[in-house]
Amino acid sequence: MKRIVIADDSATARMVIRRCLEIIGLGDAGMVEVPNGREALARLKEAPTDLLVTDLNMPIMDGETLLKWVKGSPKLTDVPVVVITSAGNPAKEALLSDLGAFAVLDKPISPATLLKKLEPLMQ
Repeated sequence: MKRIVIADDSATARMVIRRCLEIIGLGDAGMVEVPNGREALARLKEAPTDLLVTDLNMPIMDGETLLKWVKGSPKLTDVPVVVITSAGNPAKEALLSDLGAFAVLDKPISPATLLKKLEPLMQ
């Protein structure tokens, strides 16, 4: 992977996500960190992106709305989207999957869980 966009309104959460990605072997990817979905969408449009990791609950544009924009855009629809949530809501997780999320992970994420979900993309 060459470029990963990380969207989360918490700087600490972005740091944890980045560190997990580095631990599983994606440290060479350029990582772009943004605090909301609107900025993530702008970054996605700037350059080809191999992965979007987004929080569900963010100000300005949340992860669900971002997912809908990405999957509704012919230029972005192929970008795998991993949604991270603290909601613990199976119905919401099913909805996000139906909307095209590559994976939905519960907070806190771990390198092992992230690796298990991303392995198909890393081959």
